[in-house]
Amino acid sequence: MNWKVIGVLLVLTSLFLSGCMYPKEKLAENQIPYTDQVQAVQQAVNSFKEDNGGILPIKTKDAVTPIYQKYPIEFKKIAPKYIAEPPGNAFESGGIFQYVLIDVETNPTVKLLDLRMADTIREINIRIKSNGYPPYKDKIADNVYTIDFDELGYKQEPYAVSPFTNQNLPFVVTTNAEVFIDYRQDLFQKLKENDKEVKPGEDIRYILVEDSMFVPAYSLPYTIDPENNEPVFLKQ
Repeated sequence: MNWKVIGVLLVLTSLFLSGCMYPKEKLAENQIPYTDQVQAVQQAVNSFKEDNGGILPIKTKDAVTPIYQKYPIEFKKIAPKYIAEPPGNAFESGGIFQYVLIDVETNPTVKLLDLRMADTIREINIRIKSNGYPPYKDKIADNVYTIDFDELGYKQEPYAVSPFTNQNLPFVVTTNAEVFIDYRQDLFQKLKENDKEVKPGEDIRYILVEDSMFVPAYSLPYTIDPENNEPVFLKQ
């Protein structure tokens, strides 16, 4: 038995296994939302704003871009002067989160947008285009429907994992063939837990955002039904 050969093989095997494990560890790191990373980006944004006469380090988006996706942070404007590099969980570093700003006019605040939701929506849209039209199922509001996923070839209905409650949230489609995530479950839970006083006709998505690191990405506006005190889609 040639022990030298066996020794070399063991070393090579160890190196191979270490190489296989590292990407998984790195992937896990890039999928975790860290409060200190959000705070570090917030400090960098604040410093940039102060040094640039109130200008914010954001990418330019169309005016029609949904509010919670409208102000993504442009890290090349703040790194390395105000922050060494984008956080490991940021899209720019191979992570799954996009760092965005909300309340840009009054109190620019850093939040996270989970990009895994966008991947699922992109896949649904591809199947809708291949199908030729959105397979509408049940009407749940004016211009908002559930989706017949059987017609799109799904064996199981896709869902989005809520960053607020970890619930599985369904997808809906509008008469404009746009796919969104339905956050009514989250809103109902939030209203029930905190006994929030909200006004009918106002967009109540803010109650999800105010105590969270996240934004309700790819969502339609919601308001409250005064008769049963439940969240409903806000008429556009």
